[in-house]
Amino acid sequence: MSKHYETVFILTPVLSEAQMKDAVEKFKDVLKKQNATIVNEEIWGLKKLAYPIQKKSTGFYNLIEFTAAESSTVAALETEYRRDEKVMRFLTTSLDKFGIEYAEKRRKGAFNKKDVASEPVKAKKK
Repeated sequence: MSKHYETVFILTPVLSEAQMKDAVEKFKDVLKKQNATIVNEEIWGLKKLAYPIQKKSTGFYNLIEFTAAESSTVAALETEYRRDEKVMRFLTTSLDKFGIEYAEKRRKGAFNKKDVASEPVKAKKK
């Protein structure tokens, strides 16, 4: 039985857009070689970090959601993260049924921020 995983990694901000996409493809290839199925991929882009990492205050955030039958897949992926100097931080988590449900809702856009100013104001009745 395959388990669902989600991995988020931060790449150094000194990369060009093409170099960043090449790095993401490299990690996707690692997953494919381990017979994992990529469910979703999101490139969140350049974001400010909560605290400096390696004297850098921004980084390219990426998320990959995948399913894998063997736990060695995660070990192989994290080994590649550690070997690559472009990766500043990473976190891989196993999703339970609630995490899977939340991820499906996020993919469908259920949590997109709405413009509060454009919503009609409801008047209270006395």
